[in-house]
Amino acid sequence: MECKVNKKGSVLALIPARGGSKGIPRKNIRYVGGKPLIAWTIESAKKSKYIDRLVLSSEDEEIIAIAKNWGCDVPFVRPESLAQDDTPGIMPVLHALEVLPEYEYIILLQPTSPLRSEQDIDNCIELCWQNNASACVSVALVDKSPYWMYRVGKDYKMDSIIQSETLYNQRQETPPIFALNGAIYFARAKWLKDKKSFLTSETLAFQMPKERSLDIDTQRDWVFFETIINNGLKN
Repeated sequence: MECKVNKKGSVLALIPARGGSKGIPRKNIRYVGGKPLIAWTIESAKKSKYIDRLVLSSEDEEIIAIAKNWGCDVPFVRPESLAQDDTPGIMPVLHALEVLPEYEYIILLQPTSPLRSEQDIDNCIELCWQNNASACVSVALVDKSPYWMYRVGKDYKMDSIIQSETLYNQRQETPPIFALNGAIYFARAKWLKDKKSFLTSETLAFQMPKERSLDIDTQRDWVFFETIINNGLKN
């Protein structure tokens, strides 16, 4: 299949998967739909038109072995110091760029977003390239508008999170608000090394549908994912 846009440079895809998940132990290699969670992301990434190399960043031997079995390259083992509970998410990305400096772009694909498709990946990259942007991340429309959210003080009084002169009485009247869905983070490598974040005033938003924006963080999220897969509701 031909690319819709001229390729701007080589693309490294990175799947971060450490072994110390607390909310759902070993979730990255926990099976659903006949394959480990990480395999859902590996399969989508391998179908991308633009990704030149797909690699794993992990310190865990079992995760490494499973990722290799599903066709993901593992050219390095992540240092234990970058696999702690409090390790900033950008650090494994910057580490990968240090080890593999020859790529012009990097795309971060978290295994906890298994419903993201290869079309989502490619469309996000295309949006960035078409606009000559330095970075693009995926977002989804929020279910609950922050225009209806409040802080509650010790005196039980309500203080609006968003100050607005307009009073919205119906959900349909509120302005559309988007939130990061955790599925796709794409950036020019040199730019990311300098900014040390995918999120700046220069970053574009790639809008994904809510039905593919599941970010598995809790047991409830996992049960929801199992329900989708076991009932053939994906896509």
